[in-house]
Amino acid sequence: MTVGLFIPCYVNQFYPQAAIATLQLLQKLGVDVVYPPRQTCCGQPMANSGFEHLTQDCNRLFLENFSEFDYIVAPSASCVLHVKQHLHSPDNPALADRTRSNVYELVEFLTDVLKVDQLTARFPHKVGIHQSCHGLRGLYLAQMSELNAAPFSKPVQLLNMVDGLELVDLDRPDECCGFGGTFCVAEEAVSVKMGKDRVTDHMKNGAEYITSVDLSCLMHLEGILHRNRSAVKAVHIAEILNATL
Repeated sequence: MTVGLFIPCYVNQFYPQAAIATLQLLQKLGVDVVYPPRQTCCGQPMANSGFEHLTQDCNRLFLENFSEFDYIVAPSASCVLHVKQHLHSPDNPALADRTRSNVYELVEFLTDVLKVDQLTARFPHKVGIHQSCHGLRGLYLAQMSELNAAPFSKPVQLLNMVDGLELVDLDRPDECCGFGGTFCVAEEAVSVKMGKDRVTDHMKNGAEYITSVDLSCLMHLEGILHRNRSAVKAVHIAEILNATL
């Protein structure tokens, strides 16, 4: 298979180490990865702000960059969910439909397509998982705690394969961090209070690192950690799954 590596704009600008870890991890697992250099924003910020009609050029460029790959993989649940739900083309709807169905978040791709059952990673630390709303309730990467159903978690499934890693149990395992894209700007006080609650939960239960499938959430939590001068660090799950330290 050939995979098109989709790196969202904020990952490219602020967290290139997560993009590099994603590439290296896929290559370790024998995947032929191609990075289309002309890719840019998928249009999610505009769509979330009520301007989806202005994302036509983003959709067109995404199809030009990614429509010919067997799969498209990205280290961002929110951007993947946006593409899955909103990518369209008035000129070639069939191509847009096919491309939407080939887009995967990294953890989803590793568990559902590659069916990874072992990793060579080592990360000897206590880690708490932040379940992003897009990953949990949009991509169904884990079971929602409010449902009376058998629990499962694709991130946990992979992290349990990492040597030396100890997962910590949280009091509220799938509560929103408060980032919410532009919500953190429009409702700053509410957003910060929600983020502080999530950080407190991880710290209370002994986490040394907070990980997630969404760097937007981690960016929000990382800001709170830095302001509190906390020793707890935020790290994308790709960096842990690719770690050899």
